Amino acid sequence: MTDALIIPAEAVRSWEYEADVAVVGAGGCGMVAALSAAELGAQVLLIDRDRKGACNTARSGGMIPAGGTRFQRAAGIAESPEDFALEILAKNGGQSPRDLAFALCRRAPELVHWLVDRPRVRLELVTDFKYPGHTEYRMHAPLERTGAALFAMLRDAVHREANIQVALGANGQGLVADRGAVGGVSVESGAAVEFVRARKVILALNGFGGNPPLVAQHIPEMAGVLYFGGEESTGEGIRWGQALGAATAFMDAYQAHASVAQPGGTLVSYAVIMQGGIQVNRLGRRFADETLGYSEHAVALARQPDRIAVEVFDQPIYDQALQFPDFRACVEQGVVKRATTVARLAGLFGLPAAELARTVESYNAANRTLAPDEVGRRPSGRPLSPPLYAVQVTAALIHTQGGLVVNQHAQVVTPDGSPIPNLYAGGGVAAGISGHGPAGYLSGNGLLTALGYGRIAGEHCARALARERS
Repeated sequence: MTDALIIPAEAVRSWEYEADVAVVGAGGCGMVAALSAAELGAQVLLIDRDRKGACNTARSGGMIPAGGTRFQRAAGIAESPEDFALEILAKNGGQSPRDLAFALCRRAPELVHWLVDRPRVRLELVTDFKYPGHTEYRMHAPLERTGAALFAMLRDAVHREANIQVALGANGQGLVADRGAVGGVSVESGAAVEFVRARKVILALNGFGGNPPLVAQHIPEMAGVLYFGGEESTGEGIRWGQALGAATAFMDAYQAHASVAQPGGTLVSYAVIMQGGIQVNRLGRRFADETLGYSEHAVALARQPDRIAVEVFDQPIYDQALQFPDFRACVEQGVVKRATTVARLAGLFGLPAAELARTVESYNAANRTLAPDEVGRRPSGRPLSPPLYAVQVTAALIHTQGGLVVNQHAQVVTPDGSPIPNLYAGGGVAAGISGHGPAGYLSGNGLLTALGYGRIAGEHCARALARERS
């Protein structure tokens, strides 16, 4: 190999570390992969340059979707993993590989049960509202309703596992390979580059949302838009795989969000919208159906003057949203404003009062008559009533959904579908199941592919190691 990202095995003079499995990236995907491999007896080295845990899992809402869990059955919900997979494919128009969507959804119930039973992650079924595109309650989240809580519980489990060694502050530089078969990774530790010999390597890095040139190249409509994902999402893992001949797919796919408080920079729960809130631009007008999905709605918001909207809702919605820590943070920051009339609310945000009043009345009239409103949104049947609340928001890029193509075992494959020996991928570095662009993203797809592929990769490589030893 001549690419600087790939080091020939014969060029390595000494191996500083050895492991059965090297996992590069200690976010949600990497930790689940490490735990899954370790419980099957593999000796795992978990590597990450980030010491703070500022990954996309930690920044998420911690919502893990799964159809067919014991938690759903306890709540009287009867659905199958296949029902869930069909909704993923419906949301992306059938663009993503059907076999991968079904494979992930069939593993999802076991993933949720394993998280609760083995790493002791405290999860509950969320039954307060349904995210866009979901027809059933299937989100399983920490009691705190935060990705930070999910991340912390996974990290605690990693530190309890004797078969996992953690190396934080170790910056992965590339892959070591021998005639195309991966045999380790190179790591920058301090001023030195060291080598880890590993029989299997799992790439669990994030995507490339934090790399502006790559964002401009692959998703130009998000160039210059606020980035709200993990700082370490700079695309290295994708480049390593490409240097070995891996296929890539859906590089234009991403999850955006249409509700980041400005000022404040805190993600406002989209429950505000799904419970009946609306968004207006600086002219006091609606500009799209907010319930189609927060990812595609972010694109519409990014086209508005100054990329700003004002989210308008009422007391019942406010009370419901208080269960979410991020929303409570917005209230504490003082960015959520209250007014007894539409005119006063308009004054708080510099909106034209007459136009805002017309917009709210149009929305309320549609809800009274149960007719689609002016932007085609289906009515909830509950008009907004004073007192009203509002928060100013902007659009943001959360994470990318394109990357290295993997098969049902999370093995990285070449364009002809052949697995690259000993190389696995998951999370942001792997091609997701959201199709192209932002509209195919179904809420939860990010954590489903991160934790799902992590679980699959960890188990598969550990079992492959056991077969190779026998």
